Amino acid sequence: MREQWTDERLDDLKDEVGTLRAEMKDEFRAVRAEMRDEFKAVREEMRSEFKAVREEMRSEFKAVREEMKSEFKAVREEMKSEFRAMRAEMKAGFDSLHRTMIQFGGLLIAALIGLIATQL
Repeated sequence: MREQWTDERLDDLKDEVGTLRAEMKDEFRAVRAEMRDEFKAVREEMRSEFKAVREEMRSEFKAVREEMKSEFKAVREEMKSEFRAMRAEMKAGFDSLHRTMIQFGGLLIAALIGLIATQL
């Protein structure tokens, strides 16, 4: 046999639903507060981790820059010394060429003078 829904039973049901609703609201508030706190903690942890990573990257990049700077300086110095040596070799080569050209010119003049002298 089915029971009848009386006003008293409906009021009891309403009270139970109201109590359950209030309990769920409180539980949701607690879950939200807990999630908010956890998210805040995670954000703070991530911030500190990112800060540490940034600092580490800065120091690594600084070290790489310093290393590259010293390497480039060494390469520049090596290139300067190589260019000085090449310039000295080229100067010696041009001096030798100049000397040879003067000797050839002198020989040519002497030959021309000898040719002219034999023709007279």
